[in-house]
Amino acid sequence: MSGTDLSRMRELNQLSVLWALRGNAPSTVTEIAGRTGLSRPAADVLVQQLVTDGWAEVEEPGASSTVGRPARRYRFRAGAGHVLGIDIGVHKILVMLCDLEGNLVQSLRRPADPRASPDERLASVDQTIDDVLREAGMAPADVWAVTVGVTGPVDERGRTSIATSLPGWREADPVAHLRARFTCPIQVENDCKLAAVAERWKGVAQDADDIVYLLAGLRTGAGLIIDGTLRRGYGGVAGEIGALKAVRWLNAPEHLATCPGVPSGAKPSEAAAWVFQAARDGDSAAKTAVQRYIRDLAIGVAALVLTLDPQIVVYGGGFSRSADLVLDPLRRELAKHCLRVPELRASTLSDEGVALGGLRLALDQVDNRLLSGQLAAPVAPQFS
Repeated sequence: MSGTDLSRMRELNQLSVLWALRGNAPSTVTEIAGRTGLSRPAADVLVQQLVTDGWAEVEEPGASSTVGRPARRYRFRAGAGHVLGIDIGVHKILVMLCDLEGNLVQSLRRPADPRASPDERLASVDQTIDDVLREAGMAPADVWAVTVGVTGPVDERGRTSIATSLPGWREADPVAHLRARFTCPIQVENDCKLAAVAERWKGVAQDADDIVYLLAGLRTGAGLIIDGTLRRGYGGVAGEIGALKAVRWLNAPEHLATCPGVPSGAKPSEAAAWVFQAARDGDSAAKTAVQRYIRDLAIGVAALVLTLDPQIVVYGGGFSRSADLVLDPLRRELAKHCLRVPELRASTLSDEGVALGGLRLALDQVDNRLLSGQLAAPVAPQFS
């Protein structure tokens, strides 16, 4: 075997040890050897090198250790690197920072003006990122991947060129903008798709591989996960069934906004919240408005269900706070159209789903680079 082959084998064995530590409790060399199939001496040498390189660290035994010297345990050094998930919404900017195990380190939201220009919106993103990194005691170089979520279909360049509710955003280039401060991989994705990823990672669909996620609010969208994989489609527009006027998603929220009795001057989001509460309280006009909204919503959902046959439909977005009024009637409407009605679940991620999905895709970027050997060893931690 050549020296190149031996070097590559060592690299693969080291990656095997790294993945045996990743996502597991602190482990002994014997446990690592058992997971990897390596001999104990080989596992010992490799894990010591990972410690030297900064990928792993020693778990110090607690004060209440048993009689005798406890076996030394090692853990993946999750703080070796960090990733950012960013939600650039119409009404808010949300930036989340997590370590390589997905543990949230810092989070900050800032309100956004719905009428803000792309430059103004991106300036707010910059300020929010700066504040997050400062609070975490980090610099841009400590970030290994960034994923940004925006409204509207996103093409392979990270541009939103078809339709979006962000004013002027078709001219924006968020990747180029963020490239001025980050040298790591930067990707941009549609908000519905990221929210779907978040539901499978941290939300109510962790037990499913086939998921339709509904972003239900003042606009309606969908994210699709099939066979455990986020589906973007050839041009990034998979799930944009609302563009077909016959499914009535474009007009569905209007039933809430135009309900008789809505307080004058109420913003659309306030009007919807008022209608849902009035329906709970038994107001007949509000109950009718909600029923009409659900009937229109069901047309598009049924089309997706008949096409994809998902295990779960997740009802998310701003209107998910009123899922108690929606899910049962929606289930009955779907039964009129579908050969099989999937389980319906309400999201529990509030408005954090897009940024959380961004974190997950950013972590996937790191994992892919790590597995291909494109990531250099991080700086080893300094001990005093």
